[in-house]
Amino acid sequence: MFTRFVRFSPLALSAFLAVVSLLGLLLSDWFLIGLILFGFLTLVGIHDLIQTRHAITRNYPILGHLRFFFEEIRPEIRQYLIEGDDEDVPFSRATRTIVYQRAKDIEDAKPFGTRLRVSESGYQWITHSVKPRHIENSDFRVEIGGPDCTQPYSASIYNISAMSFGALSANAIMALNRGAKMGGFAHDTGEGGISRYHREGGDLIYEIGSGYFGCRNHDGSFNPEKFAERAADPQVKMIEIKLSQGAKPGHGGMLPAAKITPEIAEARDIPMGVDCVSPASHSAFDTPLEMMGFISQLRELSGGKPVGFKLCVGHRREFMCIVKAMLETGVTPDFIVVDGKEGGTGAAPLEFANHMGFPLVEGLSFVHNTLRGAGLRDRIKIGASGKLVTAFHLAKVLAIGADWANSARGFMFSIGCIQAQSCHTNKCPTGVTTQDPIRQRALVVPDKAQRVANFHRNTMKALAEMTGAAGLTHPGQFLPHHLLVRDRERDFKVGDEIYHYMPEGFLLREDDDRFGYLKRWKRARADAFEPFDSGV
Repeated sequence: MFTRFVRFSPLALSAFLAVVSLLGLLLSDWFLIGLILFGFLTLVGIHDLIQTRHAITRNYPILGHLRFFFEEIRPEIRQYLIEGDDEDVPFSRATRTIVYQRAKDIEDAKPFGTRLRVSESGYQWITHSVKPRHIENSDFRVEIGGPDCTQPYSASIYNISAMSFGALSANAIMALNRGAKMGGFAHDTGEGGISRYHREGGDLIYEIGSGYFGCRNHDGSFNPEKFAERAADPQVKMIEIKLSQGAKPGHGGMLPAAKITPEIAEARDIPMGVDCVSPASHSAFDTPLEMMGFISQLRELSGGKPVGFKLCVGHRREFMCIVKAMLETGVTPDFIVVDGKEGGTGAAPLEFANHMGFPLVEGLSFVHNTLRGAGLRDRIKIGASGKLVTAFHLAKVLAIGADWANSARGFMFSIGCIQAQSCHTNKCPTGVTTQDPIRQRALVVPDKAQRVANFHRNTMKALAEMTGAAGLTHPGQFLPHHLLVRDRERDFKVGDEIYHYMPEGFLLREDDDRFGYLKRWKRARADAFEPFDSGV
């Protein structure tokens, strides 16, 4: 009986006070405020009783709405009041703070030593030298362009990863591109194509996904003439074919017609009023050999600019099929970007985000070693992306086998992202991932562009200091043995015990079957992605 009283007392009390307020109007007009407030609550309670959608409010009229309120603000309560500084959800407060400080160009040093538990399994560190070096110039570069490339690109070793206009607001795209111009690094367009907001002068990596946005026919197939026109733009420095991405590898997507604005339609070269579909796979090629032909075609159409592809590693044998096609045709991409499954600025199904695809370090190590085994590593540069925000993150992937790194969320933080995780709702509180003109107005382009440049410059400066402390002159000299990993309490492993560099040409000689490389290599074929047998 008492429980029933608690459940329905808010409705009964609201109704009682509404009646009292109504009678009070005979004494004073001030009672109108109470009548409006309690009358409204009474109507809400009555609606709760008769509606059939929510059991909670049906059993707890008025009171049940508190549950939905606290559920709505739960992420903010957790982030600001409960979450620990080093708790990754998905980025820790400490990591985000470092980005904010570097973007604002303020002191990022911390007093009182590390807060990390250095004796716990998984802790990692870099060895330093008793004879450190001073590195004056932290504008680290890597030359991208193989033997078939006539317009190689000297890229920064830290660039903005793929994020499309549409997923990001117009102001966010402009700030990122203007910041890239100021800092002399590259901005990946994402598969949404080159929009008018990418025209702030920053170097572009033109990403081409399965929808061929900006270079498509009306049926969604690839259009060579439109591609050649886009690729000829001097702002476009490289072409990247997206095979898959870390957040949702093997998953296509659809932008509903209701969300397509004239600017998005212009950038993607799609009609208004029609759902925009990104298929799960490409239609321009169906086999590894055809993929090499597509790469060669894009390189020719672009006038010899670097052409490569991005993937999140899945079936390892399929990547080996691609490598075998390189050997058979003599065509090699100028670069490969390995995207870790931990990457992901866009919304993705939970199962894909949590349980599909290789994490970055494992995928990167496999790609690096497969190219070494096929004797192609010196012809192809490797980029890495997936939660790479600090100088240590960069040093680690460079040691494992990358030539450069990309970051999406790091640069999002630099323009004001607070990790509200409402990117897919169009209600981003800082204007980064919304198409709402009022919300994105909060993101002031000149100010945020400077922060983008600051973040890049200060991260490169920190990387230079770590590189010099290790006794090296360039971050590209980091090797696995510079990295140590706590295996268990009071024990650790050197990086080259975990992230092995396999011998050059071992797959061609078929003389080393450690870690199952050779077994998969023998089942891979250049003419199809399917294996010789039924395995993966």
